[in-house]
Amino acid sequence: MTGLIILAAGESSRLGQPKQNLLYNGKTLLQHAIESGQGADCQTIVVVLGANADNIVSVPEVTTIYNKDWKEGMASSIRIGMLEISSKSTIDKVIIMLCDQPFVTSTLLNDLINKQSTSGKSIVASTYNGTTGVPVLFDHSLFSELLSLRGKEGAKNILRNHVADIAEIPFEKGGIDIDTPEDYERLRRLSD
Repeated sequence: MTGLIILAAGESSRLGQPKQNLLYNGKTLLQHAIESGQGADCQTIVVVLGANADNIVSVPEVTTIYNKDWKEGMASSIRIGMLEISSKSTIDKVIIMLCDQPFVTSTLLNDLINKQSTSGKSIVASTYNGTTGVPVLFDHSLFSELLSLRGKEGAKNILRNHVADIAEIPFEKGGIDIDTPEDYERLRRLSD
């Protein structure tokens, strides 16, 4: 069974407003992320909020948790999400994704799950712009490493330490994420 952690705890400081609430095609970026998870073979969906939690409407169909240590960086959100996922004994793999990648689809998430099943690799990562990254699936053998992450970088070190254990899924639009007003304006032009 697969769990999904949607990281949505950041401050959106470069953007100047909570990116989770930005509208794209009539829905917030966070709603897009949640609906992608709900349409995929994810049995548990955990949304990790932090900096702007009071300004983000909670979604009743998912588990929403608050990361009081959000200033530490992405690793603290992964840890708190993993604590929630780990409490469910049926979950043997987890996908970690960001709320600001509007082109993540249910199909992409299912491709990660299916690739792990066929490849037997402990990590299945998305590839775009010459890099390997999120959304990324980790199997249970790496749960303890995810729970011990520290710092701002998230799970990049786990990917670097386990290169031979990574299968890849191409995600052409994976590099489109929303960090600045200019990023959001480009996204809005794409939907016109």
